[in-house]
Amino acid sequence: MSACAQCGRGLTFNEIGANKKFVSRHSTQYLCKSCLAVKLDVTQEEIDRKIEQFRLQGCELFV
Repeated sequence: MSACAQCGRGLTFNEIGANKKFVSRHSTQYLCKSCLAVKLDVTQEEIDRKIEQFRLQGCELFV
C-alpha cells in the first residue's frame, strides 16, 4: 500500500489516480487528498467533484 509522501497516511486508489490526473501520470510519489488540495490550492470537495466527473466519463484512474 502506498503512503502520502507528505504526511505518511495510507492512500486510496482514487487518491493515487488524482495525483496521476492532476500532477503527472509519471509520478512515483503521491499525496493524500488533504495534502494534494493544499498543493493545488483547492478544496478537498473540489477534488472529489473532479474525481466523480472523470469517473462518470469513464476515466480508468478512478473507481
